Amino acid sequence: MSDLLARHRAVMPNWLALNYSEPIEIVSGKGNRVVDASGKSYLDFFAGILTNMIGYDVAEVREAVERQIATGVVHTSTVYLLRGQVELAEKIARLSGIKDAKVFFTNSGTEANETALLLATYARKSDEVLAMRQSYHGRSFGAVSVTSNRSWKNNSLSPLNVHFLHGADRHLVQFRGLSDADYIAACVDDLRHVLATSVSNGVAALIAEPIQGVGGFTMAPDGLFAAYKEVLDEEGILFISDEVQTGWGRTGSAFFGIQNHGVTPDMMTFAKGLGNGFAVGGIVARGDLMDQPHAIGLSTFGGNPVSMAAANATLDYVLDHDLQANAARTGEIIISGLREAAARLPIISEVRGKGLMFAIELVDPATKAPAPAMAARFMEETKKLGLLAGKGGLHGSALRMAPPLTLTEDEAREGLGIMITALETINDEAR
Repeated sequence: MSDLLARHRAVMPNWLALNYSEPIEIVSGKGNRVVDASGKSYLDFFAGILTNMIGYDVAEVREAVERQIATGVVHTSTVYLLRGQVELAEKIARLSGIKDAKVFFTNSGTEANETALLLATYARKSDEVLAMRQSYHGRSFGAVSVTSNRSWKNNSLSPLNVHFLHGADRHLVQFRGLSDADYIAACVDDLRHVLATSVSNGVAALIAEPIQGVGGFTMAPDGLFAAYKEVLDEEGILFISDEVQTGWGRTGSAFFGIQNHGVTPDMMTFAKGLGNGFAVGGIVARGDLMDQPHAIGLSTFGGNPVSMAAANATLDYVLDHDLQANAARTGEIIISGLREAAARLPIISEVRGKGLMFAIELVDPATKAPAPAMAARFMEETKKLGLLAGKGGLHGSALRMAPPLTLTEDEAREGLGIMITALETINDEAR
């Protein structure tokens, strides 16, 4: 493994992050577990950054891909009719709840968000965009401009004129202790103030994650985006919901994260879990918005036959097995168990999440300052105990996890036990 790591460092960029002090190579997987090159098995609670949505070696997905490959056609591009693409678009349009919806497929969430921003700025003839503090929308030039996390921004240059809003920052002193209703009122008041003072008369859109991924699974209280949309509608401002991490039933309480707010957006972007490891992203939007651009467009690899086979099989599996309900059930086991443990572990300042999308915020028990070193320690300890986790947040002190939606109740309890054991060890070390 040290040889592979040395080769990696010789040819890959320094900013390409690797988990763990001794990174692992995953060589096989089955169900919700993976095996590394040394033969060690892990229960996977990060799922390739929320991408292996229904686990590993799923027969329905594997067989669908094999059938497509057996035809000899793995690529034709969008200049030809693609049956699998049309079938998947029909399903997504129906599930979205967006009126007269149309779908465009890309290779990633970054590309999907770029497409949404293009559609919004074209429709509104404006480069002004609203986004959320602590957000992350991708690594490309436009997507970085609507990202609000210093760790992920390489420069301040931008093709857009962006203004950032409150909504997932209740830890700030001015919001601490507010009820949901009072916090929502304060955020809406701030939105109106931004529109009155910082922008022109033609804002294109608000782009927002219902639950912030890289932000450490921070989230607005349910109802905030409904309140925001009332203000946006007054001025014709479009609303883009970034569902790259929150889609397909992961929150347990809704199929798309924004539905927890009782809102139907103008556009939704998606990616990650839909292909269960195969590259697929896209946007579903109102047909009038999707049809507006006058220039010819295509996506060479977006919606390719192999990815569409995988995505159709994955989405069918999620729906046929009601994995949204399973996310609610198993997520409750984990989140309630973590909250119970937090009451006796001072290193935990907050447990947050919905369904199988949950996070633990760690702090120094003496100063209450964010504790990124403890988060790194948790990663090492859970790895040793046979669990793969993730971390993030504004200060790198949030442990964020999103197991496959196929997680069993026994696996939920197993993972919970490993996490609590690791947290107890770190808490004892901090005394």
